[in-house]
Amino acid sequence: MSALLDPKAIDAQLGELDGWRLSQDRAAIEKSFTFRDFPAAFSFMTRVAFVAEKMNHHPNWTNVYNHVDVRLSTHDAGGLTIKDFGLAQAIDGIL
Repeated sequence: MSALLDPKAIDAQLGELDGWRLSQDRAAIEKSFTFRDFPAAFSFMTRVAFVAEKMNHHPNWTNVYNHVDVRLSTHDAGGLTIKDFGLAQAIDGIL
């Protein structure tokens, strides 16, 4: 299990990401993505799914037509770990 990050480490990691924000409960990071249409959004989700499976770290997300909201948190640790920031970077790399 990965160790929880302290608030200072979370802020430092968040500063390395573009467009990700700390959730209101401070237990996750979140980002919204908008695509030209549903197939583009679904294609993005499919690519993320393969990366997440390889990393053995899976997002919470919702999809409505061309919009995808992603929330990352390490459930077994009960909050944010380095795994969340690694997956966020990988997701951004897919775009």
